[in-house]
Formats: sequence, C-alpha cells, structure tokens
Amino acid sequence: MAIKLSANYSKKLGLPQYSSHSFSASVEVELSDITQVEAEVQKLYQLLQQSVDQEIQHPGYVPTVNTNGNGHAAPQNNGRTYPVNGNNRAAPPSVTDRWNCTDGQRGFILRIVNENASITKQVAEDLSQQLFGIGVKQLNKMQASQLIEDLLVKAGKPAPRQTRWQQQPTAQAA
Repeated sequence: MAIKLSANYSKKLGLPQYSSHSFSASVEVELSDITQVEAEVQKLYQLLQQSVDQEIQHPGYVPTVNTNGNGHAAPQNNGRTYPVNGNNRAAPPSVTDRWNCTDGQRGFILRIVNENASITKQVAEDLSQQLFGIGVKQLNKMQASQLIEDLLVKAGKPAPRQTRWQQQPTAQAA
C-alpha cells in the first residue's frame, strides 16, 4: 500500500506602500513504508523552504513612494483615502485595497502617517508586523485599535483616553 505525503511551504513578505508578495510551493510524493515519513518530511521541508526563499528574493514590481521633499510619503489625493472617480464623487476602495478594520480606523491610521513626519507607512507596517505578525491591511478591529494607540504614542500625542474595561487607579485608604 502506497502512502501519499503532501508538503507545502508558503511565505509572504511586506513591501513598501502596504504592498506585499507571496510565494508558495507544494509537492506530493508516494512512500512505500510508513517509517520513511519522518525523514521524508524533513527532506521536503528543507527543499521547499530553500526553493521558496530563493525565489521570493525577486519581488518584481515594487510600488514607488512619492515623497514631499523630506523623505516621507506625500498624500496623493488631497488627504482622501481613496481616489475620486470621473463624476467627482469618491470612489470606494478597490477589492485589492480592502482593509479588515473599519473605514474610520483605516482613515485614522493613514491620517497619523500623513500628519507625522516621524511615522511613515513603512514604520506603521513594521510595527504591525512586530505586534501581530501581519500587515496593516490585514488587521482586525481590535488589532487596528492597538496599532493606532501605539502610533499615537510614537508620534508623541497624548495617551488615548482609558476605556471602560481598563481599570482606573484606585486610591488607597490612609
């Protein structure tokens, strides 16, 4: 009886301008003996990882950053978070430009980036990757909220107000 073993290795890398690219490789082999599984898994994983890592080094097209002279990204739509269509009405974001958080959170994150010289889109993306292991566009509402708080702190803005579930400091009886 033949044993089928399927292996897949995938990697996604963040790029400038909230862009990313990913690459995945899969392989399926047949084994004649179950005792070969462990060694074959190690061999396949190493082979797939090496292959994917080698190929993903070639990102292809990378979006350019328009700068405003100080090295920071310049707003490209007069502060709008999405372009205006032909009838001068705001067009909704395209399917490829969807964010998992709310539109308000999306706008606030972009506003923080556009209004603070010390915070670029790459800084926000790096912080998102560091905190949650995913890009800014993939953040859910709770994660986006935390990112916003951390970006405000980085920008030197006043700490956000406490929410009802955070404990207020209690005065100790004297």
